[in-house]
Amino acid sequence: MTSHQNTQTMKPATAAKKLGVYLPATPAEFQEGVVSRAELNALQTEPPAWLVELRKNGPHPRPVVAAKLGVSIAGLARGGVTEALTTEQIDTLKQDMPEWLQKERATQAEVRKEAARIKAKNAAKQS
Repeated sequence: MTSHQNTQTMKPATAAKKLGVYLPATPAEFQEGVVSRAELNALQTEPPAWLVELRKNGPHPRPVVAAKLGVSIAGLARGGVTEALTTEQIDTLKQDMPEWLQKERATQAEVRKEAARIKAKNAAKQS
């Protein structure tokens, strides 16, 4: 009995998510095909020029934008940011520091502080 090795593939949207890039900004051949696990690994270990450029300058998907701004994805939506942003646009937001961004950063800091407090409390219980 021989085992057949099926190649795992994923949709371009899934691969883009795993790579942390905005799918509509990727090359057409990436968007139209399927990506195997081996191809994804190759893209991660030796990224082509288009991937390096996208990761550096964007446009970035909302999870990446949120992380770069230090807010949640929901915080982005509350701030009216619903589209992908470039690195330049993110830097401008950081410099301008609109009121919504200040508020969302403060909220995110409180969430992190509370999560750390709960983690410490649970660790103390287990000791």
